[in-house]
Amino acid sequence: MRDKVQELKRQRGEAGFTLVELLIVLAILAILVAVVLPNFTGLLGKSQTTASDAERVIVQTAVDAKMASDGMATTTAVTPATTDMTTASGGFGLYPTYMRGTVTKGTYTVDTTGKVEQASTGY
Repeated sequence: MRDKVQELKRQRGEAGFTLVELLIVLAILAILVAVVLPNFTGLLGKSQTTASDAERVIVQTAVDAKMASDGMATTTAVTPATTDMTTASGGFGLYPTYMRGTVTKGTYTVDTTGKVEQASTGY
């Protein structure tokens, strides 16, 4: 039975894909990858920028809330840049009251007016 099927395929010329057909498919796939890959990597960079901006806003909001809660018009400057949100070793002192995490991905400084500056994104 198997021999008959193979004989019918051979007679009809259905022996499989030709090398040219396979190369055409490979070329189409390569073109699709060349078009899609740069768009994907661009989205990754944009998402990291957005995430770091969002984290800076969260730290700024926590600093503002702490200053308002303590009734402070100025605060102690936090330099050099740190990821520490606790009070240990010159940190911000925002954990656990104003922030859930003890560290951030990026590093930040705070001037005496409470303005948060991002020193690095952590990406």
